[in-house]
Amino acid sequence: MSDQKNVFTEMNGSFNGNDAFQKEGADYFSPEEFSKLANARRSVRKFTPEKIPDNVVEACLDLALLAPNSSNLQTWKFYRIKNEEMKKEISYACFSQPAASTAAELIVCVANPSSWKEHCKQMLQTFKSLPIETPKSALLYYKKIAPFVYTVGPLNVLTPFKWVFNNLVGIFKVVPRDPISSFGLLVWSVKSCALACENLMLAFRSYGYDTCPMEGFDACRVKKAMKLNRNETIVMIVGAGKRAEGGLYGPRVRFPREQFIKTL
Repeated sequence: MSDQKNVFTEMNGSFNGNDAFQKEGADYFSPEEFSKLANARRSVRKFTPEKIPDNVVEACLDLALLAPNSSNLQTWKFYRIKNEEMKKEISYACFSQPAASTAAELIVCVANPSSWKEHCKQMLQTFKSLPIETPKSALLYYKKIAPFVYTVGPLNVLTPFKWVFNNLVGIFKVVPRDPISSFGLLVWSVKSCALACENLMLAFRSYGYDTCPMEGFDACRVKKAMKLNRNETIVMIVGAGKRAEGGLYGPRVRFPREQFIKTL
């Protein structure tokens, strides 16, 4: 292993002016409460007619936006569907499943990888307004490194060149291998959006409401109803509301942990 410095190792938080932020959140300790919350979250497929107060929905959306995301580029969007006609169309596109048709709220969670470039510029502008010194490595990252990593060119014209570059340079150095194509960018963006979706569902549960993340939908119909552009990909649709009798179809089923958790 090499001890060579690079733009990532130099982002160590030791620059002047940020001492006040070093212990942010460090004093929180409540594993029992988090365990209760995680265990209380269930995918509920039938809701009562009870509405969720607007302030609760907005608070849950704000908590979703606190989720970690790649390079803090926040390539996501969350559409709260309040238009009743649009809600009916989306529910129909979800095969009229009860988790959609009975939900008090439908939130369409979207990955938008094409927004990375605009958000890179926004990060650089944000640095100027922060009350702390921004390390040169962070400025370099958003000015040079991120554009190099995330640019794939029209019709993925740069993909083969990036593949060759990564594999040649990767013989001697650690290099970011992905994303090198529009498909890779989509996967990259979806991962961040999915993290926020979990925040959203846990937030609703903390307020006493339940959710169901749905992947069973006709994406073309949903995008048409919402007039989404071609760069926006629906990751999941979250139905939320107050749990109804029969909303849980059975006990939670998880395969043995040994099947998934490995120690190397």
